[in-house]
Amino acid sequence: MRPIGVVAGGDSDVSRWDWSRVRSELRLLPEHADALLGLDGYTHVIVVGWLDRIPAELRARPRAYPAGDERLPLQGALALRGGARPNPIAVTVCRLLAIDGAVLRLEGLDLVDGTPVLDVKPYIAHYDAVTEARIPKWAGG
Repeated sequence: MRPIGVVAGGDSDVSRWDWSRVRSELRLLPEHADALLGLDGYTHVIVVGWLDRIPAELRARPRAYPAGDERLPLQGALALRGGARPNPIAVTVCRLLAIDGAVLRLEGLDLVDGTPVLDVKPYIAHYDAVTEARIPKWAGG
């Protein structure tokens, strides 16, 4: 795999909690501009990023407390949403504000400036939303 683009702007604080109003750009490599044909008809996209700043010792960690909060139950790395996992891949649904050439303007992307992006897909609610999905009580379920 190789990145198709990089995140620009937005925030540089990896510990930020609320990304819902953060605006940033996804700057694709120019050779991927034609692959955006038709994407402007969607309001939201799924962005797959590579969390390249996660240290090796965190990637090797099998368990952790959610958000580092020891008041919450210890969880396996694959039961958490954070980047401390064997392959630090991020998957985010965010609002597509505009497309300008090979640049996507986004809102709510939880990736910091400079993060490599591996893929972009349209968000299709009837495929991607599971209304009967449940989460553990500690996570708000």
